[in-house]
Amino acid sequence: MRILHFLSSARNDVGGPARAVIDLCACLADRGHEVTLATCYGADLPVEWEMGHCKRPRVIQIAPPTLAGRAYWRSSASPLADLLVNQDLVHVHGMWDLVNVQLTSMARQRRIPYFISIRGMLDDWSMNQSKVRKRIYMSLIGDRWLRGARMIHLTARAELDQAAAWFPRSKGRVIPNLLDLRPFANLPSAEQATQTFQSGDGRRRLLFLSRLHPKKGLEILLEALQILRNRGTSVFALIAGRGEPRYVESLKELALSSGLTDDEYRFVGPVTGDLKLSLYRSADLFVLPTQQENFGFVFIEALACGLPVITTTGVDIWPELESSGGARIADGAAIPLADAIESLLAQPEEMRRMGAAGREWVFQHMSPSRIVAMFESMYEDPI
Repeated sequence: MRILHFLSSARNDVGGPARAVIDLCACLADRGHEVTLATCYGADLPVEWEMGHCKRPRVIQIAPPTLAGRAYWRSSASPLADLLVNQDLVHVHGMWDLVNVQLTSMARQRRIPYFISIRGMLDDWSMNQSKVRKRIYMSLIGDRWLRGARMIHLTARAELDQAAAWFPRSKGRVIPNLLDLRPFANLPSAEQATQTFQSGDGRRRLLFLSRLHPKKGLEILLEALQILRNRGTSVFALIAGRGEPRYVESLKELALSSGLTDDEYRFVGPVTGDLKLSLYRSADLFVLPTQQENFGFVFIEALACGLPVITTTGVDIWPELESSGGARIADGAAIPLADAIESLLAQPEEMRRMGAAGREWVFQHMSPSRIVAMFESMYEDPI
């Protein structure tokens, strides 16, 4: 198949969609498909793609749109039409970029089927942000656009349950995000990893790793740390990720004003590659009390590293995480979160069992070959 993926921004610092699309395109190309990834911002794409290596996706970078809503003037939209030459299908990612609508409208005129990955943007929480504006958009543009798609890709059953309020449920296809598991096959030892992050004076380590954003629930975790300290449960929290500088400063001020001390938490900033693996391996428990997440690569990564997880029903894949045997689901408030952390830390054998079960589940159920075959089936399904 000749497959065009369009993602307006392939920057990793804006969240998980870029990584999901990059890994999917790579796997599709490995299986012999002619894959093109078009984007307006491609600085984070693999270098070998730009060099045009065999069995790698072709990259086309186009100028960013200049109109409000991220759209092109009709007179300057010819680069979009050029993308469609010799393509069998188009797969766009995200809900609110008008450039996606423009591209797929051109595809429809040429009888090229298009597919949409919603990326959590029709979840109840997301639709309640800028609520009036989004409902106007849906009535004027979104409803017709979604109905015109061959299929709509969602990453979890819970995401489909929420998003199906906005399109015919029969158009929805649930497929997990694809993750390259090769970096997780041979992990650094926990002892080696702990030496990389020498903090906490031997206390049990909690890891929060995510984009630092109000919806991720870090304020709740900081409050839970206070509760645990008052109960006499000694823990140390490693807080990793990047965020808007003023918001990050407000989190640090909150930690200080809450009376937390340097031996109870540490902001380590953004981490990638081997450093990220060491961070997972140095922790005893992964904790992310998110309010909304349609998938969350960090959960899969934590389980792949044998690290037990505590999260909330705010992540759409919570049933899958729970069924893996490697995760517990807590209420998204400070006291229930503290209860879940305290309970699990008191059961070291259960934590070891969860770590092993979660890692086995990831390599069994999240196999890239299994997931890319599901995308191929979606593309080939005539409905």
